[in-house]
Amino acid sequence: MCGRYATTRGAAELSAMFEAFDETGERLRADYNVAPTDPVPIVRVSERAGASVLSVARWGLLPPWATDTRAGARMINARAETVATTRAYAPSFARRRCLVPADGWYEWVRRDGVRQPYFMTPRDGSVLAFAGLWTAWRGTGTPMLTCSVVTTAALGDLASVHDRMPLLLPRDRWAEWLADGAEPDRLLVPPSEEWLAGLEIRPVGRAVGDVRNDGPELVAPVAVPPLRPIPGQPALPEEPGVSTLF
Repeated sequence: MCGRYATTRGAAELSAMFEAFDETGERLRADYNVAPTDPVPIVRVSERAGASVLSVARWGLLPPWATDTRAGARMINARAETVATTRAYAPSFARRRCLVPADGWYEWVRRDGVRQPYFMTPRDGSVLAFAGLWTAWRGTGTPMLTCSVVTTAALGDLASVHDRMPLLLPRDRWAEWLADGAEPDRLLVPPSEEWLAGLEIRPVGRAVGDVRNDGPELVAPVAVPPLRPIPGQPALPEEPGVSTLF
């Protein structure tokens, strides 16, 4: 799953990267500890603008029948295996797909009775694009943009951290994800393991576990022993020159 992530680039940088018109106004801010129901940037196609736009959406998709915003906290992720058929997600998957820009995402591994967080992020510092869905919920009268991140089975070394990961879209797949008429099976193909090898699995401090904490120190690396693999997966090597804490 993806339950916490970081997105710290400003609106001008994101709109240039994704070739999207900026409609965020003053609402977008750097967030190193995004949690469910937080406001986040998304890139979507706007029929009114006739182009891609950078918007702010509430993380946690609200289907039209939701009676209040509390339902969104349970709908932050949509499984790739069922997103095209599940009643809550299928309409958005068919017509309202979006890109969710991120620096990386967090997962926790229990080690010696302690939950150790890891931050998955590109080694070269490039932006990630999570496959996402959006909707405009009208329960309050004024439309509220909400979104969800599509997840898929973890591949390669990422499976040593968690059995799920966001569906990551390389740059050459951004336009296809946003376009109408694409084949669902093709859209939901995960990136190659070669592409995924460009991600760093970085142990970070436990302060990220408290949603009240924010700032660049949350993604700073800390020293821990190498991960023990889950069954059927290779062990992750310890980084050279890094001492252990335990």
